[in-house]
Amino acid sequence: MTYAISTTSLPDPVDEAEFYRGILSKRFLAWVVDVALITFFTILAGIFTLTLAFFLWPIVFVAIGFVYRTATLSNRSATWGMRLMGIEFRGHDGFRFDTRDAVLHVAGYYASMVFILPMLASVVAMFATGRRQSLTDLVLGTAAINRPADL
Repeated sequence: MTYAISTTSLPDPVDEAEFYRGILSKRFLAWVVDVALITFFTILAGIFTLTLAFFLWPIVFVAIGFVYRTATLSNRSATWGMRLMGIEFRGHDGFRFDTRDAVLHVAGYYASMVFILPMLASVVAMFATGRRQSLTDLVLGTAAINRPADL
């Protein structure tokens, strides 16, 4: 598959719709898997710190989540949940995420999850945009696509 010529190097949602087919449900399922893994890692941190992490649960959960998401996104442009679902992120240039892209995307994700209005706007944007982009994706010019090898 080749990408259509446009202002971005992301696949065109009309001409190359297979890149975005089922993305919303896959993103949701990947998110559930990732939250379960982050919860598991946070429980392990509680055990290894002799329950100290349990008393600081919100801080430890967010910190572990930030490190997990950044490390996995900068490695292969997909978290473990996303890999399981066969999707990955691409930058506006059409390439996989590097560390800078991963940090910015995770920071944007957490910023949009802090308040209810940006969180709802992000969900609405995913339903309304052709590339199924969240608020963070729209700001950064990124998109989640079906992994090209899986097409």
